[in-house]
This record gives sequence, structure tokens and C-alpha cells, in this order.
Amino acid sequence: MTLTIVTMKNYRIYPHLFFALLLLFTWVNSGCKFLPSTHLEKASKHEELIAIKEVTLLPMTKDGKPIEKATIVIKGNKIISINEPIPSSAKVINGKGKFLIPGLIDMHVHTPTDGHFNATFPTHVASIFKSTQDIMTPYLANGVTTIFELNAMAGHFGQRNEILSGNIMGPRMALAALINGGNGSGRIANTPEEGRVAVRMAKADGYEFIKVYSQLNKETFYAIVEEAKQQNLKVIGHLPKAFKGNTIQAFVTNFGMVAHAEEIYKQLENEESDKLVQILQLAKQNGTWICPTLYVISAIARQSSTLDSLSYLHCLPYVHPLLQSKWLSANNYAKNATPNSITRLHKMMEFNKLLVSLCKEMGIPMVAGTDAGTSGVVWGFSLHEELKLLVDAGLSPMEALSTATRLPAIWLGLEGYLGTIEVGKFADLILLDANPLVDIENTKKIAGVFLNGKWISKQQIKKMLHTLASHNESLKNKYNWSNRNTY
Repeated sequence: MTLTIVTMKNYRIYPHLFFALLLLFTWVNSGCKFLPSTHLEKASKHEELIAIKEVTLLPMTKDGKPIEKATIVIKGNKIISINEPIPSSAKVINGKGKFLIPGLIDMHVHTPTDGHFNATFPTHVASIFKSTQDIMTPYLANGVTTIFELNAMAGHFGQRNEILSGNIMGPRMALAALINGGNGSGRIANTPEEGRVAVRMAKADGYEFIKVYSQLNKETFYAIVEEAKQQNLKVIGHLPKAFKGNTIQAFVTNFGMVAHAEEIYKQLENEESDKLVQILQLAKQNGTWICPTLYVISAIARQSSTLDSLSYLHCLPYVHPLLQSKWLSANNYAKNATPNSITRLHKMMEFNKLLVSLCKEMGIPMVAGTDAGTSGVVWGFSLHEELKLLVDAGLSPMEALSTATRLPAIWLGLEGYLGTIEVGKFADLILLDANPLVDIENTKKIAGVFLNGKWISKQQIKKMLHTLASHNESLKNKYNWSNRNTY
């Protein structure tokens, strides 16, 4: 037997071999107990068999019709059978009178991470720390099992790792790196070469998608989209202001999705109405999807008129107290509101409804996103409001559900793993007490959630939300937005 010695000199050449041998050495010297007992217990529980019987199954496949009195069996984190015999060892959940849908996907979120507002120095950056479980609880309580983070940072990788390790219950996280132009912090690119470098660095840092932003010039925008294509990264984002007057020039190959309906409104404001149809025709030809984000504009419009809509928001207690303070005491939407700005917001809302209707008519794919994290748009809860507004704009309940299940899974490249209820896919599921195809607001009537195969009952959800609200209430005197620089 030949033993290869990996020294620090050749570690850089064979890093994976180095760590493999290190793990092997640890295993041998610990009596071959490779995993701690706690991890073994997690792995054992992960293979638990759970069956749901007598449930109405809404598989959300492209042509899939509801399946009444269905039986579905879950082993570990995967669906292993539909309408097959229930194994004798399975835990059985009675689904009679209930409806099973795929876990929901929010395609536009901004999730809080640990941060700071005061001076930093090496070894000391974050000074405001938030429990990752507290941040993720509103998502899972609302059956949001996958999110698309559209301004991802290092902290989001940490959150995702906590979830993947099993230490935290939370949604799957897809991460996009934001690239903007002009001046400021973050990834700034004002030349094509800077744009290409920014994309390469984002990929090297582990980001899976690119988000383009408003201040990019045309040439840099094109370079970013082209480089992202070469790096096999999809692009989502704003329509840069530089394209106003020539919006059609923004729809180039690999510009995969417009992140807000209002981005098109801003481009076409004061333009002829027939321009919208021309742009949507080009979007369809180009394969560019739309994420309308209807709810965020309605939330901003309400705040612009009165902050009462925030003060009495039923899900406000689940928001960290520092953000509650910001939303209620330093709300720029309310502070800067004028009669003209409020009128403009209402025009934007009508435009967005028209755009959704036209996209449906023209066959342009849409996905549900909320811009959660914006003032008044609470993680998890807001997705149900988005679905309602999509129905109000002309989608059927089935079409609206598709925008938060099957279609986003396709765009993210996850259709082989989630988005529909099929054998072999992850058990990310929501058990509902009422039929969402009759009333889309029935998505709020959650009897329980399967998160990566783990069953979370309505009682557990209520308890988690109560604990979170109580914890936030206990911290209210500690956090005040006007004192944020002292934390």
C-alpha cells in the first residue's frame, strides 16, 4: 500500500485530498465513529416515514388535475409514492377534507442579516445580531419553503448554511449578487470591463444569479448580461434608467427576468400606450419573464397616505423591533409623500394590473415575488397577499398558484427537485384546511407545513409565532431606529 503524504507545501495543489485524509485520520483515531451521535440521531429521524391519506392533491404539474382521496408517502425529505399502499411503519396524517399543495416560492425577497451602523474595525463588524430562526420563522409559518434573495451578501451564505446543516428550520435560499453603476458601495461597475469582472467575482464568491440595477449604463449592462451568459448565470433585475426612451434595447439574450412590473411603468411613463404591447412582445420573443411584485406598491401607497396601515398590520409583531421602529418612526414613503406621488403610485398599481392581464393573454411567464423586507412587506405573509392581487388582476387561482410553485422552480433550474408534487421530489408541501382553487386566500388556512420532509403542525406554527412575537416585544425598549448608530 502506498501512502501519499500531503504537506502544507503541496496542500494548495491538492486541497480536497488534504481534507479527505484529515477526515479519514480523525475517523480512524476516534474508533471509526465518523459522526457525532447527535448527527446520527438527525440522520435517523430524517428517514422517518410519513403518509398523508384521503387528501385532495393539487400537484401543480402543467396539466395535472386535482387528485381526490389521494395517499402520499414521504421518506426522509423525499416523496416516495403517490396512491400506493401505506407502509406499516409510517406515521399517518389524516388529510380528509384537506388540500395538499407544493411549498410556496417567493421570487423577490430581502432577508435581514446581522449588521452594524457604527464604526467598525478588523475583527469587529456586526454589532446588531438577529436570531436566524426568528428571521426564518415567518417564512415557514406561511408555507414559503424557497426564497430568491435579490441582494445577497455574505450573511445570507451563513444563514443558508445554518439551514442546510439542520440547526435552523428555514426555506431553501437562492442567492443573487447585485451589480449597480454610478457611485456608492457594493459591486459598482461603470465600464464593460468592470461589469465583466464583477460577474466573474460574483461567481467565484458562490453566487448563483446576477441582479442588474438601475444606475448601470447601457454598455456595462450589455457586458454584464453577456458575461453572465458565458458564466452560466441567469440575470434578473431592473431596467436601467439609461434605457428610458429606448426600452426595447434592454431585452437582450440572457436578460431572464424583469424584477418589478413598475420597472416597465417607469420606462414608459408619459409614453404612448401601444409601447407596452411592443415591449411585452419583445419580452416574449426574448424569453424574458416578469416578476410583477404587485403587493409592494400597494403597501407603499397605503403608507404614503397613513401609517395606520402599518401600526395595525397583523404580522408586524413578527418583525424585529429595530425594523418596526424604522418603519413607524423613519418611514420615507410617508415622510416624502405628496398628492402627486400618491396619485402616481395609484396609476402604477393600475398599470401593473394591466401588465399582468396582458402577460396572461400573451403567454408571458410570470412568477410571484413580494420585495419582502420593504417597509410593510413582511416575509412569508406578503406572498399570500401577492397571490390575491394576481387573481384580482385576472389570473385564475390555479394560474396564481403556478406563479409561486411550478414556474419559479423552472426559472431557478430547480424543476427536477421542487415546485410540483411528484415522486422523487423534495417534500416541501403545505396542507391546507380549504381549497385554494375556490378562493386563493385559502392558502392562508394552513393546517401544517412539510419543510424538507419535516412536519410542522398548525399548533407548532402558532407556538413559534407566539414565541417570536413575545421575544420581539421584550426587545422593543432596547431598539430605537434614531439610536441605531450607538448599537
